[in-house]
Amino acid sequence: MNAVEIEQAVSELAEQPFDAAEFPYAFLIAFGNKETTIKRLRSGASNKSDIGGILQTNNIHLATCAPGEVAATLSALRDSPATTRAKAKFILATDGIDLEAEDITTGETIACRYTNFPDHFGFFLPLAGISTVKQIRESAFDIRATSRLNRLYVELIRDNPDWGSADKRHEMNHFMARLIFCFFAEDTDIFVSDNLFTATIDQMANRDGSNTHQVIGEIFRAMNTAIPKRAEAKLPRWAEAFPYVNGGLFSGSTDVPRFSKIAQRYLSHIGSLDWTQINPDIFGSMIQAVADEEERSVLGMHYTSVPNILKVLNPLFLDDLRTELEAAGDNARKLANLRARMAKIRVFDPACGSGNFLVIAYKEMRSLEYEINKRRFEPLRRTDIPLTNYRGIELRDFSAEIARLALIIAEYQCDVTYRGQKEALAEFLPLDAQNWITCGNALRLDWLSVCPPTGTGVKFQADDLFMSPLDQAQIDFANEGGETYICGNPPYIGYNKQARDQKEDLEVVFSPYLKNWGNLDYVAAWFLKSALFLKETIGAMALVSTNSICQGGQVSVLWPLLEKHGLSIFFAYTSFKWSNLAAHNAGITVIVVGLAQRSKQSARLFETNQDGTVAARQVPQINGYLIAGALVYVSKRMKPLSGVGSMSFGNHPYYGSALICSLNEARDMIQNDDRISKYLRPIYGSTEVIKAAPRYCLWISEEDISDAMEIPQIEDRVNTVRKNRLEKSSDAQAQALAKVPYRFRDTFTPKEHVIAVPQTTSENREFLPCDLLDHRSVLTFKCYAIYDAPLWNMAIVASRLHLAWIGAVCGRMRTDFSYSNTLGWNTFPVPKLTEKNRADLTAAATGILLAREAHFPATIADLYDPEKMPANLRAAHDHNDEVLERIYIGRRFRNDTERLEKLFEMYTKMTTKVSA
Repeated sequence: MNAVEIEQAVSELAEQPFDAAEFPYAFLIAFGNKETTIKRLRSGASNKSDIGGILQTNNIHLATCAPGEVAATLSALRDSPATTRAKAKFILATDGIDLEAEDITTGETIACRYTNFPDHFGFFLPLAGISTVKQIRESAFDIRATSRLNRLYVELIRDNPDWGSADKRHEMNHFMARLIFCFFAEDTDIFVSDNLFTATIDQMANRDGSNTHQVIGEIFRAMNTAIPKRAEAKLPRWAEAFPYVNGGLFSGSTDVPRFSKIAQRYLSHIGSLDWTQINPDIFGSMIQAVADEEERSVLGMHYTSVPNILKVLNPLFLDDLRTELEAAGDNARKLANLRARMAKIRVFDPACGSGNFLVIAYKEMRSLEYEINKRRFEPLRRTDIPLTNYRGIELRDFSAEIARLALIIAEYQCDVTYRGQKEALAEFLPLDAQNWITCGNALRLDWLSVCPPTGTGVKFQADDLFMSPLDQAQIDFANEGGETYICGNPPYIGYNKQARDQKEDLEVVFSPYLKNWGNLDYVAAWFLKSALFLKETIGAMALVSTNSICQGGQVSVLWPLLEKHGLSIFFAYTSFKWSNLAAHNAGITVIVVGLAQRSKQSARLFETNQDGTVAARQVPQINGYLIAGALVYVSKRMKPLSGVGSMSFGNHPYYGSALICSLNEARDMIQNDDRISKYLRPIYGSTEVIKAAPRYCLWISEEDISDAMEIPQIEDRVNTVRKNRLEKSSDAQAQALAKVPYRFRDTFTPKEHVIAVPQTTSENREFLPCDLLDHRSVLTFKCYAIYDAPLWNMAIVASRLHLAWIGAVCGRMRTDFSYSNTLGWNTFPVPKLTEKNRADLTAAATGILLAREAHFPATIADLYDPEKMPANLRAAHDHNDEVLERIYIGRRFRNDTERLEKLFEMYTKMTTKVSA
């Protein structure tokens, strides 16, 4: 279950009559416990409580009690030996009137009325496997509001199916945005009295909901009618209490979907929430899922934490402003200059979603401005920061609408915080009609028209792509000399998962500059568009991206192009998990890259440690691999750069799959005719090496083909291969191979042994899997092979040093490491090895093989599970790493960053010598 589903279940539980006997089980079910778990607790099989409550091991000890006994019961739960033995994380006591609970790990407690405990559901999210952070707990209101709005949305679509159609989707989305504004306005004094919107509907609408749509329609019409025109508008008297709002939010159609009794009840529930608690940066990123049928199934997963957003915004420009503020001290002139600079800064998110980056940027800027005003003894000064300087592009119209609304709410909240309720209200209505969030495809729009660098002097470019008008007002920026900062979290979408229209988007962006753009991730287009934009203005950019654009073949395509347009990396966060609110979520591995036109003396590199802490370093420069080092790009080599063995692909059957069989098929074939055993060999791809489970293949030499064809089973399979090569492929190679149907396209085998290296391996393994196979082994094209090479080559393949290199230069398949002989092995820098070096590495590799052998028949898959890796095997790898790394720098490397910096330094020197 996700957080929104949990909130819904907890709210429904609190609304039901309290049943002391059933509450503990219903509570656990609300947090995702399965019926089988509940049955075991009911029967006593897994209930460890020693005080008559319910105790779930490693989870919670809870009990119901007589009225007035909640505090005493909670104390008993705390003191219970069973609570300690079962390692319970929470204790909870309730009498149906009050409820108290404690997080035993942190000591944090809650105490509330029973009916209000859903307000604290975030406190209990660890019970559902959701690791909460402070920001998630503080977003409990936003999750509740999202949950209830979603229930209303689904109910309205059920009752009004036409409103769910493509033709009416925009109207439905606009209607939801209007509702959100009304709920916020009635709780924050924007409307003349508390609860005005909800109370008016409750009073004027029929209980069965039959005229609710008419009541809401009249309220919307009132908010779209200026006070001087209300007489001729003939509004009902009860609607005249609503202020004139407009600003585009209530203009146009005032049609409202029809309400059922249930829908009206949901509307009332939403209105009962305290909307003063809304966090527009968090709420917007979740509510956008309400209007998207595909995303609604994972509702509540669209949370982007403020700390993650600040990883983009702080080093992009906020840190610089804070430094200038600190330097200004109490100097009135310097403070005024900084305030004037801030008033001209534009923040532009060209994939803004529901606007969370823009909202956080605006709130942070208002906070800095308030500090300036305090130091200048002008604390109540009206803000100089125009909301229209926070601009965005968003493909989905509902998200664009929510982004604008979130910024409006953020502005009002900031005005209340920094200037007071009275001043905020006086300047809030009517809303500004200008629209600073553009709905459209960011890769097909001219960004200079959406966010002009100075004034309105830049209009549409003379290009067919941008002829359609923008769905926005032209805004006159009085911003000569201001800076523009591009930020955001654009869609990633790997090259092999892009839809046709997305490929076309990439072609539009890249084709004028590149021919070989086809393997770039979708997000790469935002980097190039940003580079082109920054050539026309002062500023910088920082985007969140999957780390794939800084790994493998994409690096040598994208990053030289960005450099060609004058961009250099001035800060970067190396890979970290960008998590969300989903239970047990692993998050997605991302990077943050900041680029600017200006050259800097140094750059900042932020690296996330295993414990989650972040370390920052000043480095001379950062390259496209996010390594502190020269701007070098690793390209494929046909031969090794260093003195290591030659690595090649395994053998491709090329429509010869009939030559391959399973172990059971091989046994049956031998049982039918034992002559066939002479022609069978074990064959390995990546999976077979890792699981030590080879299949078998017919391996027939030209000299043996006549004898082999006398065996009917072989004859049948060979004839099948001939037929497949002739009929299933028209290419010349297949046709030629049809003349030798008894063999694979390739016929590589070792004389003594082969070092087998799988093409892909899980990111969870700490070492690259590889194995030493005997002379009869055949490798497929799913594996790489080093034939008959000295064993010290295996010591290099199996090293942490080599794994770090592969992760950087070869890229990944999904999140797994994806190996490449030409890009990974042939480019790997190895120092000149002495005979002693080779002997030491040979001994280290032998140690790894012996450690594995001690655990026979355990496989690589078994042995290299990070949580089950045997101590002697780990020790053997540690020794191998120490031997190899001492050859490089005379000691162990401290971490992968240091490993990569050394390797890139060596690669640069070695390739420079080779090219010279």
